[in-house]
Amino acid sequence: MNNNKDKVLIFDTTLRDGEQAPGASMNAKEKLEIAFALERLGVDIIEAGFPVISQGDFDSVYTVAKNIKKSVVCGLARSIKKDIDAAADAVKPAKKKRIHVFLATSKIHMQHKLRKSQDEILKMAVDAVKYARGKVDNIEFSPEDASRSERSFLFRIIEEVIKAGATTVNIPDTVGYSIPQEYSQLILDIKNNVPNINKAIISVHCHDDLGLAVANSLSAVKNGARQVECTINGIGERAGNASMEEIVMAINTRSDFYNCMTTINTKEICRISRLVSKYTGFVVPPNKAIVGSNAFRHESGIHQDGILKERTTYEIMKPEDVGFKETGLVLGKHSGRHAFKDRLKILGIELKTEELDKAFDRFKAVADKKKHVFDEDLVAIVEDEVKVFKNVWSLTALQSSSATGEKSEVHVKLKSKNKGFEGKASGDGPVDACYKAIDSIVKTKGELLDYSIQSVTRGKDALGEVSVKVAFKEKTIIAHGTSTDILEASAKAYLNAINKLMAQAEK
Repeated sequence: MNNNKDKVLIFDTTLRDGEQAPGASMNAKEKLEIAFALERLGVDIIEAGFPVISQGDFDSVYTVAKNIKKSVVCGLARSIKKDIDAAADAVKPAKKKRIHVFLATSKIHMQHKLRKSQDEILKMAVDAVKYARGKVDNIEFSPEDASRSERSFLFRIIEEVIKAGATTVNIPDTVGYSIPQEYSQLILDIKNNVPNINKAIISVHCHDDLGLAVANSLSAVKNGARQVECTINGIGERAGNASMEEIVMAINTRSDFYNCMTTINTKEICRISRLVSKYTGFVVPPNKAIVGSNAFRHESGIHQDGILKERTTYEIMKPEDVGFKETGLVLGKHSGRHAFKDRLKILGIELKTEELDKAFDRFKAVADKKKHVFDEDLVAIVEDEVKVFKNVWSLTALQSSSATGEKSEVHVKLKSKNKGFEGKASGDGPVDACYKAIDSIVKTKGELLDYSIQSVTRGKDALGEVSVKVAFKEKTIIAHGTSTDILEASAKAYLNAINKLMAQAEK
């Protein structure tokens, strides 16, 4: 690593802006697990949420602040005292804390949303920053919709909030309207027209409405921005945010061009990408840069020949640099508990004794059905068995029959509190019949909003992962299940959704 290169701070907003993506809601334990993963990744700042909007959001930010030690923990606030108070209280336990204050500065927002003049907006911003600075030393200010704001007013408000105590000024392309040449020029203009800009870090926060969030962010880095706000897998409002893995690997791979670096542990990228995908229910497309399943696969004969002769002919990054594990035979049905535990440790997974027992039992069951057990299978087993909620219902047996042109019949056996229950149902296909049979036992009818399936590894005996989004009256739950049998995986996913619902109700 070249220590002469400027460091670009990585500000991750997966838990705040990322969670605003429709259907991406996560519970407090899931958010904490992602926060720990972000800390392992080496993220500089974690924006943990918007504390004032609900007690749940406040509690999750507070929990993250209490547990994270290395990264700065940030809470978002509008430029009003009650928001700033909530953010300050939520991040209070953090070893390193920040309050992120925002206020719209574009004409369209000031006239139609806020209905205030420039002078009123300026006073609100300055007062908010001063008030926040009285609570913590690390203050970030965002002039919302900066890319569509009048330049002279934008320069003026940035200068004044820095005077008031802002240590970072963020320049949001809130609606993804800007293009790289224009956005990079805006950063340069801010540097040239704000007299005290050297007293604050310039940050950028770009949305992907035109597919330019990463390009805009990187163009800003080239012109002096030294903090990038981004999310894992690029999730977020509407079309999403700048993708953190793409920002980091672009800077790392082309440090010769950007003349800067990050301190992200890139080998953790794939692991956290999978975790966020699992908890949000958003499947990563196979052609997604850096973390997609096809990102390092080569099918063309010319490409394969080139790779075999010299990897750099067609690969600009090593798969292992972003955490892709080589898919090899690692364990089988004769493997012991010690070998299983050791392999999980190599994969970066450490479990408590009770969790290890559950995962090992499931591994042995999978190994009996599957000739080859791969690293990806092990990760899926752990994710499926070691949940962040208590199992109320579990599947003990499942039998189905179906024929073309006829209704499918499914017989399900479940267990709850050491008692056995049975249910039968028919439906339009085995999954529909299975879910109806489960509903007849559990007496909690859910509406299936989304269902997807993907193989964890390759081959006819691949472990399949089913993801479901289920509506239970006003609650929407995302859950997953894995098995070499797709109907069994489907049943487990639906039961996991029910168990999640019951865990939330109990809380």
